[in-house]
Amino acid sequence: MKKNSLITFTALIVLSFFSCKENETITSVEVTEPEYEGAELSLEFDQKIDSLIALMTLEEKVGMLHGNTLFTTAAVERLGIPKLQIADGPLGIREELEINSWTPLGLDDDFATYYPAGAGLSATWNTDLAYAFGNGVGEEARARNKDILLSPAINIIRTPLGGRTYEYFTEDPFLNKKMTVPFVKGIQKNNVAACVKHYAANNQETNRNIVDVQIDERTLREIYLPAYKAAVTEANAYSLMGAYNKFRGDYLCENDYMLNTVLRDEWDFKGIIVSDWAAVHSTVKSLKNGLDIEMGTPKPFDEFYLAQPLIDSAKTGKISDTEIDKHVKRILRLMYNLKMMEGQTNRVKGSISTEAHFKDAYNIAAESVVLLKNEQNLLPLQTNNIKSIAVIGDNATKKNSLGGFGAGVKTKREVTPLEGLQNRFPESVKINYAQGYLERYSKTFETQFGDVTVNKPETIDELDPKLLEEAVEAAKNSDVAVLFVGSNRDYESEASDRKDLELPFGQEALIEAVLAVNPNTVVVMIAGAPFDINEIKEQASTLVWSWFNGSEGGNALADVLLGNVNPSGRLPWTMPKKLEDSPAHATNSFPGNETLTYDEGILVGYRWFDTKNIEPLYPFGYGLSYTTFEFSNLKTDKPSYTENDMIQVSFSIKNTGNMDGKEVAQLYITDSESSVEKAAQELKGFKKVMVKSGSTVNVTILLPAKELAYYDVSKKDWVVEPGAYKLKIGKSSRDIVAETTVSIE
Repeated sequence: MKKNSLITFTALIVLSFFSCKENETITSVEVTEPEYEGAELSLEFDQKIDSLIALMTLEEKVGMLHGNTLFTTAAVERLGIPKLQIADGPLGIREELEINSWTPLGLDDDFATYYPAGAGLSATWNTDLAYAFGNGVGEEARARNKDILLSPAINIIRTPLGGRTYEYFTEDPFLNKKMTVPFVKGIQKNNVAACVKHYAANNQETNRNIVDVQIDERTLREIYLPAYKAAVTEANAYSLMGAYNKFRGDYLCENDYMLNTVLRDEWDFKGIIVSDWAAVHSTVKSLKNGLDIEMGTPKPFDEFYLAQPLIDSAKTGKISDTEIDKHVKRILRLMYNLKMMEGQTNRVKGSISTEAHFKDAYNIAAESVVLLKNEQNLLPLQTNNIKSIAVIGDNATKKNSLGGFGAGVKTKREVTPLEGLQNRFPESVKINYAQGYLERYSKTFETQFGDVTVNKPETIDELDPKLLEEAVEAAKNSDVAVLFVGSNRDYESEASDRKDLELPFGQEALIEAVLAVNPNTVVVMIAGAPFDINEIKEQASTLVWSWFNGSEGGNALADVLLGNVNPSGRLPWTMPKKLEDSPAHATNSFPGNETLTYDEGILVGYRWFDTKNIEPLYPFGYGLSYTTFEFSNLKTDKPSYTENDMIQVSFSIKNTGNMDGKEVAQLYITDSESSVEKAAQELKGFKKVMVKSGSTVNVTILLPAKELAYYDVSKKDWVVEPGAYKLKIGKSSRDIVAETTVSIE
C-alpha cells in the first residue's frame, strides 16, 4: 500500500524502551508528510493523442464531451477509444441505473461495500483511514469497470443546517486538505480517476442551482480552496466536478476565473472538469471557460449544450476546431493514464465487497465514534454486571446505505446498532428492544422559492402513545438502557437544507421519558450534522455521537459501547448551543436568495466561536476517552525561523488511565501581532497517537513555517509576516493544554 513500509502516513515511529518509572515505556513519534502512492497525470502519450485526434470527425470529438447515457460518454470504436464510465461514490460505489434515468436496474452483481459517510471519516482524524477508504472504493470501482469516481465531496461545512454536512468532511480547511490528499491518492492508485467535488463555494443546498455566491478573495483562498488546491498540487487529482451555483456572477461550469485562471494557470491542473448533473448553462462559454464534459439527465442527450448545439456552433464558426481538440486531448490523456486505451495492459482489476473492505469500513467506524459525556462511567458497559438491557429507538434498526436524494450504496451487509449489540453481548444478557418513535413525514408540506427546506416534507413530531409506553416499560425493566436517536439519510439529504436544529420525530420527549424511569441510560446520537441537544446534554449522564457509519457501523459502535474499542473520535465541526451562534447565521448570511455574501469572511466554524468568545455546546476537535491523557514538555527545536524553515514542535503524551487508547494532539497557531485580521487560532497540525496505559509517547509534529501565511490580496500571494507566533497544543479548540512562542525572522 505504501512506498516505504517504514514510514506510515503520519508518523515515523522509533521505539526506545528504558526505565523511567517501573512499568513505564517511552515511544517517540515524529510526524512527517505522508508517503502515499500516487501518480501525476503523464503527458507521455500526447504524440499518440494528437495523431488520434487528427483522424476523428467533429461528431466523434463532440460525442466525447457530453453524456451519452446517464453515466457514460460516447466511444469511438473504430479508433479504439472506449466510453468513459462514471460512478457515484461518496459512500461507496452506487448501484447500476437505467441509461437515461435514476431508476435502479435491479441487478444482482452490483452490491458494494458501504463506507462511513464523510463526516464520520473526518471524525477519525486519521489520514491512514482516509487512504484506506479511497483505496477501497477505487478497487471496487475497478471491479465494476468504472473509470471516474465522483468522490470525495470536500466542500467546507459552513452551516450546521447543510443537507450534505453528513457527506462532507469538516469546517476546517487544514483538516479538510489533510484528509482529502490520501483519499484521492487511494482512489487513483487503482487506475480510477477521482472526481473531487463540488468545485467550489457550493456550501448549501438551498437555491444551489441559481445562487450567486460572493466571497472575498482572501476568504476564498484561505477557507474554501485549500483542499481543492491540495487535491490538485499534492494528490494530482485527475478530475474535478464543477458545482451548480454561480460564483461572482458566472456559473461554476463556465467560470473562467475558477476553471482557467486558478485551476489551470495557477495550479497547473492537467486533468478534466466534469459538470455536476445538469449544471451547464451554455455551449461556447462553457467550453472556452474550462469545462470538458457535460453530464446530466434533463433532456435527450443529443440536446445537451456540448452535444448537437456544439456541433452547430463549430460549423457556424462560433467555436474553433482547435478549442474542441484541446478538450478532447485532455480526455484522451486521462484515458491513457488510466490504461483504458486499446492495446494497454496491466490495468487494475479491482475487487468488491471483500472482507478486507468491510474491515476498512469497520476501522473507520470504530475510530469515528465520539464520546461526548460519561459522567457516571456507565461506559464501557460491563456485561458481567448486566442481566438485561433496553435498546430503544428507530435508529437502532434504521439502515442508511440508501435513502435521501443523494447517492447511496446497495450493499449486502449493513449491521445496525441493534444487530451489533446482539452480535457482541453474551447470551446471558437479555435485550429488550422497543422502537420508541416513528420516522414520519407530512405529505402535504409545500415549499416556496427561497425556503430553506426544499422538496422535503415536514416531520411529524408526535410520539405514538403505544410505542412510547413500550419504550418506557423496556427501560423500566432493564438494568441499562441505550437510546438510539438522532437523524437519518432521509432527513439529512442532498437538495435540501434543514430548517432548524431541532431533533425530529418527537425524540426529545422520548428521551426525557426514558431518562425519568432509568437514569442508567446511554444516549447515542446517530447523525451527520449538529443538532440542538442542549437539554439532552443536561439530562443525560452519558452521551455518544455516531454517524451514518457504513456496513460495519453497528459492530463498531457496539465495540465502543462495550469497551472493546476505546473511543477516539473527535468532532470535525463545532456544535453550537443555538443556531444563531454559528457564523453564517449570526451574520444573517444564510440562505440568501439569488445572491449570497459570506459576511463572516475567514471566521468559519471554530474560528468564529473562538475569536468572538462564543461558547459552543461542544467545540471543534472535542472527544473523550475511557482513559486519561496528560501533555507535557512542549518545546520547539529553535526559538526563531525563516519562512522556508520547518518548525519541529515536540511534546509528550502520557496515558494516566487504566486502558490503552488513542489521543488526538491538535496544534493551533495564534498570530496576535498580524497586520491583518486573523482568527484567534487556526489548526495547523494534528497527530493521532496510540498510548498504552501507563506509557508515555514523545511526539514531534513538523510544521512548515509557510503554514503560518495569510493570503495577501494586493500581492496575490501568500505572506508569512515576521514576528511572534504562539504554538498551542490542545485536545480540542477549547482545551489548550500547553503553548510556546516562536518568532519568524
